[in-house]
Amino acid sequence: MTDQTLRQEVLTARRIVVKVGSSSLTTAAGGLDADRVDALVDALAKARKGPDGPEIVLVSSGAIAAGLAPLGLDRRPHDLARQQAAASVGQGLLVARYTASFARYGVRVGQVLLTAEDASRRAHYRNAYRTLDQLLAMGAMPIVNENDTVATAEIRFGDNDRLAALVAHLVRADLLILLSDVDGLYDGDPSRPGTSRIAEVGGPHDLDGVEIGSAGKAGVGTGGMVTKVEAARIATGAGIPVVLTAASQAADALAGRPTGTLFLRTGSRSADRLLWLEHASTPRGALQLDSGAVEAVVSGGKSLLPAGVTRVDGDFTAGDPVDLLGENGHIVARGLVNFDARELPRLLGRSTRELAQELGAAYEREVIHRDDLVILRG
Repeated sequence: MTDQTLRQEVLTARRIVVKVGSSSLTTAAGGLDADRVDALVDALAKARKGPDGPEIVLVSSGAIAAGLAPLGLDRRPHDLARQQAAASVGQGLLVARYTASFARYGVRVGQVLLTAEDASRRAHYRNAYRTLDQLLAMGAMPIVNENDTVATAEIRFGDNDRLAALVAHLVRADLLILLSDVDGLYDGDPSRPGTSRIAEVGGPHDLDGVEIGSAGKAGVGTGGMVTKVEAARIATGAGIPVVLTAASQAADALAGRPTGTLFLRTGSRSADRLLWLEHASTPRGALQLDSGAVEAVVSGGKSLLPAGVTRVDGDFTAGDPVDLLGENGHIVARGLVNFDARELPRLLGRSTRELAQELGAAYEREVIHRDDLVILRG
């Protein structure tokens, strides 16, 4: 297939998630650049216009960056408390700017702030999907960001590239577009002579030997090409193609023109929450399994029962994510546990029937149900 033919596949996308980074929205001093915001909004509003226009969800960085200048900060702070303060100030400024800009096209916006915990728990996941789906059904433009003002270090996505990949999966998008200040993935440092843009990535093998840079020098974002390639890996593995290009080329990307780098889908859609459990959760503890339990969970698709657990590590509560370890200590799976860490030791190695007879019917259940388990292959 040619690059042009593949971009025709992009044109069939009916629901698109677009992610834009802080450096594409702000000035060097850290404040919002109204012209850059308006240019992005122009591209998005025009792309969705008309009966054949796709639905678009915007994942926008920039809250912390927008709050730097008003708080007298010249760079993104390293400590969480000042990041949260900057986000508190900047989030209002960011949404106000989007609201005013989209109003030029008669488009209303809706703010959706997420933490990683919101997406790995079943009820929270359903609510997030319903909110985003309803906003789209009512013709509004959802603007998603991480809830930096309340997220703790343990429950943060860490960067909005990964958040965008997971939101694309959450809303069942057909395409993810990652907008940056670089016009695609290069086979080396773009500032060096002799490097060239990679037009298409069909899988990890196409990246062998490619130098992938980290965050830039502006000091307002958290990402870089590393996080974008990782986000592309997550999305394409879940059956969603990805276009990576510069924010200035957003209109071309949305129009299906061969701009930037196209990452082809490498997998198919998985069970909704399991992708989030794998990529957006931070384990609060670990459970050591015997060989029989490892076989049942990994190969047999079974739930984890108390009889197969030999050791409990960490301080977690029911509903928290925990890693499951094989006898060699390697992580084989992750899941949402049904018991507190303090409850589990007296249950280990015992059958659910025995536990129910001794402790009551509430203990006749799995340590982790198979629907709350994801196998980690590494």
